[in-house]
Amino acid sequence: MTSKTLLKVSQLKVSYGGIQAVKGVDFEVREGELVSLIGSNGAGKTTTMKAITGTLPISGGDIEYLGRSIRGQGPWDLVKQGLAMVPEGRGVFTRMTIIENLQMGAYIRDDKDGIEADIDKMFAIFPRLKERRDQLAGTMSGGEQQMLAMGRALMSRPKVLLMDEPSMGLSPIMVDKIFEVVQDVFAQGVTILLVEQNASRALSIANRGYVMESGVITMTGEAKQMLNDPKVRAAYLGE
Repeated sequence: MTSKTLLKVSQLKVSYGGIQAVKGVDFEVREGELVSLIGSNGAGKTTTMKAITGTLPISGGDIEYLGRSIRGQGPWDLVKQGLAMVPEGRGVFTRMTIIENLQMGAYIRDDKDGIEADIDKMFAIFPRLKERRDQLAGTMSGGEQQMLAMGRALMSRPKVLLMDEPSMGLSPIMVDKIFEVVQDVFAQGVTILLVEQNASRALSIANRGYVMESGVITMTGEAKQMLNDPKVRAAYLGE
């Protein structure tokens, strides 16, 4: 039985500064999938993510979530509907503590006991955050901030979690930890769209993949098949 499509991008076009960065992109994410969008730096991956989450206006095409167009809706509206994003560069509230950042992630909720329970859950997933719960987020390492950004997004209890370059700039040990957590979150039933330059890691945990080059999708398929594709290996896996 085919699972239903939660997120569908149709002929998406995004321009800024007189440049068309995304040139008619089509892809979808179905319920219960982990989908990886890979490509080199400047391919248009982050621009696509920003368009989906309403932080960049789109110049053409449409984005549907749960079968309805979300074109023109802002990030706050989308979080309320279960679409959350962990942005590139983490974007934590640097002058707030870890616990305050997590509470901000639950701003759409009013179930106090549930919020407390979910904070405990985040501390179980990210023990390092628990140790530093009263520390200002701006004083943490890059890897710790990435964990916090993921925890904050999960506090909204999303149906679909979008992650933009979660491993960027992190040490190899921290990259291992972040990918471990992505797999754990996925195993708990959260559908994930993962944008990642580390193509081999992204495809190794995904169900399906899309390759983006110069603002267009150039390849799509089952992630394991793509991992073994000579073109993908030559272009993105350094082989």
